[in-house]
Amino acid sequence: MPRRHFAPSILFLFLFLLLPSVQLFPLPATMNENAPPKTHQDGQPLESFTINATLVRLPHLTDYLPHLKPQTTPLESNHFYHPSDEFYLSHSDVIIRRTIYDLSTTSLSSSSPHLSYPRAGPRKQIFYNPQNVRAAIVTCGGLCPGLNTVIRELVVGLSEEYGVPEIFGIKAGYRGFYSMDPVKLDVKMVHNWHKRGGTVLETSRGGFDLHKIVNAIEEHGYNQVYIIGGDGTLRGAVKIFNEIRHRKLHIGVAAIPKTVDNDVGIIDRSFGFQTAVEKAQQAISAAHVEAESAPNGIGLVKLMGRTTGHIALNATLSSRDVDCCLIPENPFYLEGKGGLFEFLDERLAQNGHAVVVVAEGAGQDMIPRTDAASQKDESGNPVFLDVGVWLKGELKRWWERDHKDELFTVKYIDPTYMIRAVTANATDNLYCTLLAHSAIHGVMAGYTGFVAGPINGNYAYIPMDEISVTKNEVNTKDHNWAWVRSVTTQPDFVRS
Repeated sequence: MPRRHFAPSILFLFLFLLLPSVQLFPLPATMNENAPPKTHQDGQPLESFTINATLVRLPHLTDYLPHLKPQTTPLESNHFYHPSDEFYLSHSDVIIRRTIYDLSTTSLSSSSPHLSYPRAGPRKQIFYNPQNVRAAIVTCGGLCPGLNTVIRELVVGLSEEYGVPEIFGIKAGYRGFYSMDPVKLDVKMVHNWHKRGGTVLETSRGGFDLHKIVNAIEEHGYNQVYIIGGDGTLRGAVKIFNEIRHRKLHIGVAAIPKTVDNDVGIIDRSFGFQTAVEKAQQAISAAHVEAESAPNGIGLVKLMGRTTGHIALNATLSSRDVDCCLIPENPFYLEGKGGLFEFLDERLAQNGHAVVVVAEGAGQDMIPRTDAASQKDESGNPVFLDVGVWLKGELKRWWERDHKDELFTVKYIDPTYMIRAVTANATDNLYCTLLAHSAIHGVMAGYTGFVAGPINGNYAYIPMDEISVTKNEVNTKDHNWAWVRSVTTQPDFVRS
């Protein structure tokens, strides 16, 4: 069926790097034509301004293989498409990273450049003969809704759009490159994979041996490698790309960031995140029912979020049944004025019940930790202690101490593995499809060492080494966290 995911955008922001700057449409300053024009602090009129945009350099195969010659994409003759002049993108099609400004205080034409990234989509010239492509797809790390959709669409896009004859799945993560036989994939095999949770290719943490992996890629003749994983996986992908570049191999490497926590920086969000928020609400709803059904009942829900609290925050705003949301970015305390116990005491006195949502990375500094517990997992991530179990115990001790002989119950719900193992919802399925096809078009165009992802609603290519070191943390100074505070009326946990 036709796939027209990359039709040209009709958004007003279209930059051409061949020009020194970009003139945007004039902004009307007032409805009164006789009013004096407003100006910046530097005197520049607000009605017009320019942006000093700098394109972030994306690695390309020709950087170290200058003899490569481009050829016309097979999309030109694909009967599913009818390309027009606007169908293909070029190096002048970019996406600006920052789009929000205060025009009364910010000069967009200042000497500081505004970063932009190549826009994702098909190019007319590609650097592979599709008939000679042997592609490898691997999933690494933990599960996430949408993994099978990404795999399916990589297979479908490579096969149906470009006519790639050989596509292989690597089983069990990075170690599968050198320790297991690959699985031959085709369109018929992956037909219904998007309706399944988990990853059909299987996954694991660790097993990263750089030279064994790259040697195996060479020995199997893979010349396109698609890596799906989280922050630890991305750090490994950077090393694989650098080693391939060092060996001057005609192999394109693209990554698709996967993390339910939504903690990958630069891009708008990670795939699976919206599904996770949707499913988290079911756990919150159950906790609310349990809490309401008991005198002095507390429903305690632990949600994913090792270093960021995006799932907890968004689930709180979506459900409106939450009395207190605890996230890693906003440290909390239990005892004393303004603490959690004082707040819950008041809430139970008012309503007779309360619901507390806690992200798994919150409160780690308060949980007693032995030397044996201060370790990292096979992906290099710190091992977190169970804040849910710890907080449940602390709540019980507090009540027994301050309200002895009064009825009290804590119902603890941990839906972690239920959430990350489910099938992606419609929004994430569409998102995964666009990510996969973005990655394919980028690799075919000769780009390598990049991540595909949306920036301000448009899909872009981002250097892998840049995105692997960024974090998307909850900003407790912005409107989202203020909304959480206003919805829950919870304390700010700042000691006076």
